[in-house]
Amino acid sequence: MTELTYVERAARVKLMIFDVDGVLTDGSLHYGADGEALKTFNVYDGLGIKLLQESGVQTAIISARVSPQVAKRAADLGIGFVHQGGHDKLTPFNALLEKTGLTAQQVGFIGDDIVDLPILTRVGLAVAVPGGRKEVLERAHHVTVAHGGRGAVREVCELLLHAHGTYERVLAQFMV
Repeated sequence: MTELTYVERAARVKLMIFDVDGVLTDGSLHYGADGEALKTFNVYDGLGIKLLQESGVQTAIISARVSPQVAKRAADLGIGFVHQGGHDKLTPFNALLEKTGLTAQQVGFIGDDIVDLPILTRVGLAVAVPGGRKEVLERAHHVTVAHGGRGAVREVCELLLHAHGTYERVLAQFMV
């Protein structure tokens, strides 16, 4: 049996899971005067997630850090499953599989650091960002051109839309 291409893997994805720091953000933490850590999100990534949802692909976030900004961003984007806190990402991943009834092969994940490896090595489509750790890059089926927080998520969303044959349909709403 031949190995699937990343496009063939993308065509099977029914749920895309996003890491936050280094993926939805560039990984930088900015601290305000009160000590609160601030994050910056990319609007292109946000629209990509919305378009992916419109096409029928479910979305989720699993992040090791806890941040009220992540909860707010997820709510703004309509991401229903958000798990924050702890380096054990496998437990919330397994809970999400149970909740959705999907297999790991029907799931995509984009990450950048070694805490992402337990999910990355189990999913049908493993994606990394170019600034990711060597161990992650070596195990990814696909590495984005864009960096985390700089359009990598949008790139993955468009890859999925093309692989599912839904890109033109979601684009049509803007072609009036």
